[in-house]
Amino acid sequence: MEKSRMNLPKGPDTLCFDKDEFMKEDFDVDHFVSDCRKRVQLEELRDDLELYYKLLKTAMVELINKDYADFVNLSTNLVGMDKALNQLSVPLGQLREEVLSLRSSVSEGIQAVDERMSKQDDIRKKKMCVLRLIQVIRSVEKIEKILTSQSSKETSGLEASSPLLTGKILERIATEFNQLQFHAVQSKGMPLLDKVRPRIAAITAMLQQSLEGLLLEGLQTSNVDIIRHCLRTYATIDKTRDAEALVGQVLVKPYVDEVIIEQFVQSHPDGLQIMYDKLLDFVPNHCRLLREVTGGVISSAKGNVVPGYDFLVNSVWPEIVQGLEEKLPSLFNPGNPDAFHEKYTISMDFVRRFEVQCGSQASVKRLRAHPAYHSFNNKWNLPVYFQIRFREIAGSLEAALTEVLEDAPAGSSYCLLASHRTWNSLRKCWSDEMFLPLLVHRLWKLTLQILARYSVFVNELLLRPISNASTKDTKKPLVTGSKEPSITSGSNDGQGNGPSETKPVVFISSTHLVYVVADLTKLQEQLPELLETIRPKLEMIGFKNFSSITAALEDSRLSLSACMPALSDKIIQDLGDSCFSYLKSALEVPRLYRRTNKEAPTKASSYVDSALKPFYQLQNEHKDKVQQAIIQQWLEGALSESTHKYYETVSDVLNSVKKMEESLKRLKQARKSTPANPMGSSGGVSDDSKIRLQLALDVEYLGEQIQKLGLQTSNIKSFPALTELVVAAKDQATAEQP
Repeated sequence: MEKSRMNLPKGPDTLCFDKDEFMKEDFDVDHFVSDCRKRVQLEELRDDLELYYKLLKTAMVELINKDYADFVNLSTNLVGMDKALNQLSVPLGQLREEVLSLRSSVSEGIQAVDERMSKQDDIRKKKMCVLRLIQVIRSVEKIEKILTSQSSKETSGLEASSPLLTGKILERIATEFNQLQFHAVQSKGMPLLDKVRPRIAAITAMLQQSLEGLLLEGLQTSNVDIIRHCLRTYATIDKTRDAEALVGQVLVKPYVDEVIIEQFVQSHPDGLQIMYDKLLDFVPNHCRLLREVTGGVISSAKGNVVPGYDFLVNSVWPEIVQGLEEKLPSLFNPGNPDAFHEKYTISMDFVRRFEVQCGSQASVKRLRAHPAYHSFNNKWNLPVYFQIRFREIAGSLEAALTEVLEDAPAGSSYCLLASHRTWNSLRKCWSDEMFLPLLVHRLWKLTLQILARYSVFVNELLLRPISNASTKDTKKPLVTGSKEPSITSGSNDGQGNGPSETKPVVFISSTHLVYVVADLTKLQEQLPELLETIRPKLEMIGFKNFSSITAALEDSRLSLSACMPALSDKIIQDLGDSCFSYLKSALEVPRLYRRTNKEAPTKASSYVDSALKPFYQLQNEHKDKVQQAIIQQWLEGALSESTHKYYETVSDVLNSVKKMEESLKRLKQARKSTPANPMGSSGGVSDDSKIRLQLALDVEYLGEQIQKLGLQTSNIKSFPALTELVVAAKDQATAEQP
């Protein structure tokens, strides 16, 4: 019934909203309006709300009318209610006072109980302190009793040669001493403990003295049982480090002092290796029993193993490191890089062999975490060693990247000393004689620096002018220029400005340019070989991201490759200029035939052979250094440049000849008389025809020589047009012959 009253009246189906939305607990007006606006306009929403509001008013009126009797009786039922409430106030006040009184009584009871509990807890703590002190006194008395009993036996003559305390007695004392220490720590600060402390100190001294003597006896007599009892006792009293320190001081140090002798290491060729071998022999020869008792060898029986000891890490290794640092300081001197590399390599091999003797990964981890291990590694000044190597490589390389381009030594796969030294520097970085795993990041950076420096060197060569003199002459500085940068120093003066001084800059020959191209090609071809040399070195240190290494080398290769087009253009320009310097002799052809009565030409001029001589020289002398395809590219480019200029020159000569002919004809007509015979005395061929025939022969011969070079004349720029030009001139000359 109540549920039906809470139901809202149903509205028309045309309403733009659902009436049940108003009954939701999370109803929100803004969300409701925003949702309705997606479907209808605000005006229509307003109209629907007003319509539904009227329905709600009507439903409310109907509800009131339906229960009108209840509404009327509501006020009647409330008559006299205030008097009834006033009558209840008095008993409720009395009840409140009773509750407060009871609450106060309970609080007082709880407080009394808390006080008694606190006193009881204090009594219990004091009782525990008394019990601990009693236990301390009992332990002290018990240990003293054992010691007194053992002392009386010794004085009676029994076991006169045995140590002060036997292994079993020590274990009993150690067990009781362990409890004594525990209770003494818990009773710290008690006055009674201060009175007993001298007796505890005497017991401790006696126990340690007996343990040291027993351990030394066990080691000297190789008695496994004594060693086991002694080490177990040390472990019981939590003094394992004292036992390891004692072994290091008594057993290891004398041996180390005997083996590590600087004079022997320096005088003997393999002195360092022999010394390390002797140090490694100490473990199997003198630590066998200790390792067997502590579980350091596979053959150790688990039931009789005394855990918690690592004599190799805590006894042997620290003494060895201390001996090396104190008695062999020259071992870590990086002044001689070759000797330093050898000593470091041998020493790291010794460390690896020592780690193998540790017997377990856990022991190796403890060794590598030991302070003496870090101290030994930090003694090797690798940054100084690398700096010396860096100066060696950079200095040698910079000495080769000089103004004077020297040839590579005999037997080298490179042409220039600069390129030969660059490749050798790259190889040296990763050679076994220089490489150290901890310097791999520095060596990789140096590798990229060397390649970048060589790329800069090649780019600077492109800025030098080309000399037409011999190679020897190009080694002499002729003009001034700027200073070259190097690996070791920048080219600025520290203030962002270039160098203030100037120095002579040499010319460069086309032969040197060819050598540079050959060396660039060779260096790019050998970069994969360099990568294969680097790969095992990186794998040695666990490096796996070889894609980044490959990408970096590829970037360096592209930087080198980017120099090739400019080098080729410079070679082509030089060859073209050299060729045209002879081909322009075509301008002298008219002078050879005009009014000289020479015979008609039957062979090409000598300047054509001279013009092609650099091409034959390039092809013959450098075919073993540069790929034939590259040489062909240079020849075609140079011939295209020179032939284009040659075409213009021949065209100018023929035009000049034609103008001369026209001038003679106009002069003849102007005089209206028979001029002197312009024909030569050789068969009636005119001087102009001889000139045309000579140029035609020169061009034909040039084409034949181009084909002998292995080139197609059709691929030579302007040569087809040049051929057509001289053919037309030849036909004209032939037509003029009688």
